[in-house]
Amino acid sequence: MAIAMSKKMWEWVNGTLMEFRHCFSNKRSFGWFVVIMLGLMLRTDTIGLTGIVRELSLLGSAYAAILHFFRAESWHTVMVRTAWLRIVSKLPLLYRVAGRAVLVGDGVKQSKEGKHMPGVVKLHQESENSAKGSYIFGHMFGGIGVLLGHAGQKLYCLLLSLKLHEGVGAIHGWGKEEAEEEESHVVKMIKDAFEAVQILGPSLLLLDRLYLTIPMLKALAAKPGLQVVTKAKSNATAYYDPKPKTGPGAKAKKGESVKVASLFQTKASEFVTEAAYVYGKVQSVRYYSLDLLWGKKLYQKLRFVLVILDGRANILVSTDLTLTPIQIIELYCCRFKIECAFRELKQVVAGFSYRFWSKSMPKLSRYKSNAANQERLAALTDEDAQAHIESTVRAIEGYALLSAIALGLLQLISLLFSDLFTNGRTRFMRTVSNAIPSEATVADYMRKNIYQLFRFLPDLAITTIIRERQNDPDGPPFEQVS
Repeated sequence: MAIAMSKKMWEWVNGTLMEFRHCFSNKRSFGWFVVIMLGLMLRTDTIGLTGIVRELSLLGSAYAAILHFFRAESWHTVMVRTAWLRIVSKLPLLYRVAGRAVLVGDGVKQSKEGKHMPGVVKLHQESENSAKGSYIFGHMFGGIGVLLGHAGQKLYCLLLSLKLHEGVGAIHGWGKEEAEEEESHVVKMIKDAFEAVQILGPSLLLLDRLYLTIPMLKALAAKPGLQVVTKAKSNATAYYDPKPKTGPGAKAKKGESVKVASLFQTKASEFVTEAAYVYGKVQSVRYYSLDLLWGKKLYQKLRFVLVILDGRANILVSTDLTLTPIQIIELYCCRFKIECAFRELKQVVAGFSYRFWSKSMPKLSRYKSNAANQERLAALTDEDAQAHIESTVRAIEGYALLSAIALGLLQLISLLFSDLFTNGRTRFMRTVSNAIPSEATVADYMRKNIYQLFRFLPDLAITTIIRERQNDPDGPPFEQVS
């Protein structure tokens, strides 16, 4: 029974990977894509791309081929990302609220010391963890994910997109007659989310409090089908509706201002107590909801929900005025799922362990501002140097995207084939907290049972692709090795 289920799992992996075939201009590059994806899912070490070679027992020459793959022009991240979105859109596991998919967006910073690595900038860390430095040099990625699973059981944030959002404006400006002002991280996040909306349909986007800005609302207004649930800062000021016009002159755009946080005291008697499913369990929350105008010179109507949970006060905001206060509370409590996805991306598939650099890249000066370093890049006119740097950026974003897809496949296996992991023999767990296994448990199972793939499914496409690149394809049968 277990073997039959395992065979179904490997056949599903094979079928899913085959759906990316049209993204590659030739068979060879697609073959390396399959090898890299399985290597990312299975490898046990994070010492660069050599872990893929070791885990799958590939020929030593495979390392150079894998490096070349990420810089190759036979594929592009846009097509792979679109194919991944189409695969996800067909899943019955998409978590929906009011008929809409739930997207989650956030930025993730990864420390990188390479002085010839494009996209490396000086970044401020907002973390309250004293072990982290206030400033680091590294890459700033913008990530968009979608919630997958069942509320009350387990929800995953499946990453759909990872793009560099800082330090590449000058590179993207090469070849243009006039330099364009680089868009902010917040605006880029809305545009990345809208790429998902075009395939998934109308969606809700969950964002952290730093994203509630006027540029974000303006970008959102230009993207129909997308609504945002976020959090307001504690010092947020909003406005009541203007009073009806009675005399001559222009109609007022706003009414009396109010410090939203002051409503916790002035409206204390009007708070409602209700049960809500938050952070994995049903809890009693107190809230007060009202619609106010927000944003200087914009004055867009937003739904504010003042929440008291476990003695802590928070101000939640929704651009969708049809959502109920409980829906807004429960949605925002799912936002942390993307933080879990970033953690697993780092720890399980080592999604940020790349070391792509270019000697054509002007050496990063740590004593100059980010703007000064960008000016040096913008002034670079050598076309060969530009091409080398652009291929490096492509490699970085390509590696991050494929790592996100590899993590997503582990999450989907966890949800679709959870019966494989119920006997407790696949991986010892001192305390089993959920019937749905973690990404690490799935990766461990696949690592231990990959020889079943070679033994019982020798004609599967992914089996053939791996065997063609292994050390000794004519050596002892794999059933003997296992």
